[in-house]
Amino acid sequence: MKIFYWSPFLSNIATVDAVVKSINSILTYDKYKKFKPYIIDATGEWDLKKNKASNINIIKLYNKNYFKNLPKGGYLKSRISQTLIFLLNFIKLKKLIEKEKPEFFIAHLVISLPLLIFTLFNLRSKLIIRISGTPKLNFIRKFVWSMCSQNVHKVTCPTITTYNKLVNLRVFPQKKIIILHDPIISAKDIVKKKREPIDIKFRDNNYLIGVGRLTKQKNFEILIKAFNQIIRKDNKTKLLILGEGEEMQKLNELIFKLNLGKKVYLLGYQKNVFNYINNAKCLISSSLYEDPGFVIIEAGFLNKFVLAADSKTGPSEILNNSERGILFKNNDYEDLAKKYIEFTNLSSKELNKKIINLKKYSRKFTLYNHFKNLQNILTN
Repeated sequence: MKIFYWSPFLSNIATVDAVVKSINSILTYDKYKKFKPYIIDATGEWDLKKNKASNINIIKLYNKNYFKNLPKGGYLKSRISQTLIFLLNFIKLKKLIEKEKPEFFIAHLVISLPLLIFTLFNLRSKLIIRISGTPKLNFIRKFVWSMCSQNVHKVTCPTITTYNKLVNLRVFPQKKIIILHDPIISAKDIVKKKREPIDIKFRDNNYLIGVGRLTKQKNFEILIKAFNQIIRKDNKTKLLILGEGEEMQKLNELIFKLNLGKKVYLLGYQKNVFNYINNAKCLISSSLYEDPGFVIIEAGFLNKFVLAADSKTGPSEILNNSERGILFKNNDYEDLAKKYIEFTNLSSKELNKKIINLKKYSRKFTLYNHFKNLQNILTN
């Protein structure tokens, strides 16, 4: 059974890992080799992921790699790139699907392209759309998606929150919408990587950590502002932020303005984040929204305490009214600082209970559980 994955990306986002791990879950747990997964490389983006996807079959749509020439960074540039990907790959993708006839086509990113192709042409393949978060639909886009929905086999989403939002949007029939947890946890990989040494400057393990792209969505600005209040009561603690992105300069300016140059460290992109998370006092997710919140799940699996913004998206569902960590008011650095002090004052019993609850919840997101649920979708 041939399965094509479509996920043209512009930067290092969690969806990329989700695609790789979804395929690896098939390659690992499909004992009878019933499924044959492939990644479609639209622009040359998957050349960057040779190491992560070295064991995965990749189909190139392009004759010449033009990924490096696509505009990147910010909303407008990403929209321009997505439009270019749409226009340059429309005919190529249609011909590929007609020729190869995969049983399933799973679209993670730039889903408007396969949506339109499957609507305009009579294709035998079954289209599965992967939705993370609530799609931003204006009237025209909502109308087009509704018209195309009859050609969609299934729509998967990673959380109950997103499921409910999709149902309320009434773009796709409810019977086609299904929850499929992301394959976030590869236990063997995490256990190996958490033991790797970190920078010697931080081996006292006395730091807080934030992980993610340096974008408006991740909202690291309020994390830094909250930390500026936290160190008034906890002066020996540092803050590490792992990731790269368009807000690097803005965050550096804020760190300079608050005179936090010897306390806050922007470490850029790290191939291995698990060793840094494993040695942190706690992980803080300041994102305005997430679906579901990969790093929260990973931190939970590593037995780390998590504080997260109550964004009414993935993190709120994961921490479940602070049962599995502590939620603070979304986009409120003063409440974050206050909730951090609450965390430091928790009794050992309360602290361990929340950590254990999150650890148990994180197991829903293992590669094995993802494969079992995906297999059920593909065979029923």
